[in-house]
Amino acid sequence: MKTLKVLSLVIAFLAVTNTNSQNKKDRKIINDAKKAKQTLLKQDVGLENFFNKSAGYVIFPNVGKGGFIIGGASGNGVVYEDDAIIGMASLKKLNVGLQAGGQAIIEVIFFEEKEDLKAFKESNFQFGAEASAVAVKSGIAFNAKYKDGVAVFALPKAGLMADASVGGQKFKFSPIPQ
Repeated sequence: MKTLKVLSLVIAFLAVTNTNSQNKKDRKIINDAKKAKQTLLKQDVGLENFFNKSAGYVIFPNVGKGGFIIGGASGNGVVYEDDAIIGMASLKKLNVGLQAGGQAIIEVIFFEEKEDLKAFKESNFQFGAEASAVAVKSGIAFNAKYKDGVAVFALPKAGLMADASVGGQKFKFSPIPQ
């Protein structure tokens, strides 16, 4: 009986510790996403129209990309609907092809309609092989358009990479408990 009580206390302690560490990680990603949004808007004020009029968006403040022939990318982000945080997301990509180098980027995906955001939340969303992001430069967002319900923008933070594609990226959405 005493062993059962000790075991229960250990399990409870681990559950609380795990929840708190997850919250700390999420809070850091949320803070990074807020800073990334400001950075994106400073680079191109035309993005404000996308932030204001989209059905939702996801900001990945720190996507790491790298490779030499075989490459990959990964990052964590924050999902917004009506400018309110509704969940967290992860991004993964593995590809083979002509590529070399490494790079850190900010990536933002805008969803034109509620159905597009819903597909992302249901984890039915991935980019086709030909998909690419629009590089954020002053004034370029004014002429950018949605394609198949999404618009993707990327802003390099550091590094050099001979690859601008987002094709093959897969996503996982985790709602924030209400």
